Amino acid sequence: MSVRNSRLRTAVTTTAAAAGSAGLLAGALYVVHAESGSGGREASLAGDARAGRRPAGSATAQLDGRAAATAARLAERLGDRTTGAYIDSAGRPVVTVTNATDAAAVRAAGAVPKTTRRSPAELRRVTAGLRSSFADIPGTGWAVDPATSKVTVWTDASVTGARMAAVRRTAARMGTAVRMVRFPGRLHTLALGGDAIFGQGARCSLGFNVQRGQQDFFLTAGHCGNAVQNWTADQQGGQPLGTTVQSSFPGNDFALVQVEDGAAGEGEINLYNGQSQDIAQAAEAVVGQRVARSGSTTGVHTGRVLATDATVNFAEGTVSGMIQTDVCAEPGDSGGPLFAGDTALGLTSGGSGDCQSGGVTFFQPVTEALQAFDAGVT
Repeated sequence: MSVRNSRLRTAVTTTAAAAGSAGLLAGALYVVHAESGSGGREASLAGDARAGRRPAGSATAQLDGRAAATAARLAERLGDRTTGAYIDSAGRPVVTVTNATDAAAVRAAGAVPKTTRRSPAELRRVTAGLRSSFADIPGTGWAVDPATSKVTVWTDASVTGARMAAVRRTAARMGTAVRMVRFPGRLHTLALGGDAIFGQGARCSLGFNVQRGQQDFFLTAGHCGNAVQNWTADQQGGQPLGTTVQSSFPGNDFALVQVEDGAAGEGEINLYNGQSQDIAQAAEAVVGQRVARSGSTTGVHTGRVLATDATVNFAEGTVSGMIQTDVCAEPGDSGGPLFAGDTALGLTSGGSGDCQSGGVTFFQPVTEALQAFDAGVT
């Protein structure tokens, strides 16, 4: 697909400078004013090449994407009879099962069945217990690990004292079904993203261009949509892009922006090396899948999916159903696209760490946003 207007290439930026007017807790947000520079935008592709990492559009990633599609399709078909699916170290789709009949069906469909050590019902009880015990403690979260049949519980550096003791007590009650992980730094939303968009003194990211009916829209993060109503392609406000029409955060983290006439673009992602990546479809992410993220602060970085259906307790509120990755992100990357080859996967939400020391980043699944808005990628 070609870009009808380069101003709307799918990787714009969202603002945290307007966090105060949005009612967000400024201490948990990266607040970046519109006049701030967006240095480092071109650093990551070269860095990934030096580190031997393949871009998410490579042939290896395309094979990985097909394995992920198979795994996701089979996991959806099994529903409550599986604890999830993942891509193993050999690049094979693995689907957890609870009985021999399902194992045979998974094998016949070209995937590897793995009998789960804990039942899906048991793991659901564990996550329900976690939600009722410390969903109100910022800097915490959890997700089911299908490879180990355990629930990974994480805490960031802000969780200390009595709050940390409460988390540990709850985890101890769950026994060996829970694995504790400590994140350095603090979990926070990342206000900014790919190609810069501006509004009300702030800067954010456009995730993906979409259509609903015959009208053009784009997706960005919900914490961006909450803060900004009118978006422009320039800091001075002379190039209108669109208007936020729906926004959901916390709970979810997605927003829908209707674009101005003549400002619509096709579904391409800025790779910050003079090239772009076509987006032809949207899909669910799968644990172990190779992915890439584009953002205005750090350019393109790659990594793997660590978990799906993750719950994250930000200072601003809880967001559930998230994609967890080891792809780094920094202030300015919020709202930007997560993708694998030509497949849209998610919208950058928040995380911990940076692109010098590494980190963990969470993404809103794009499929949920498309369903909520009755829209499709263009």
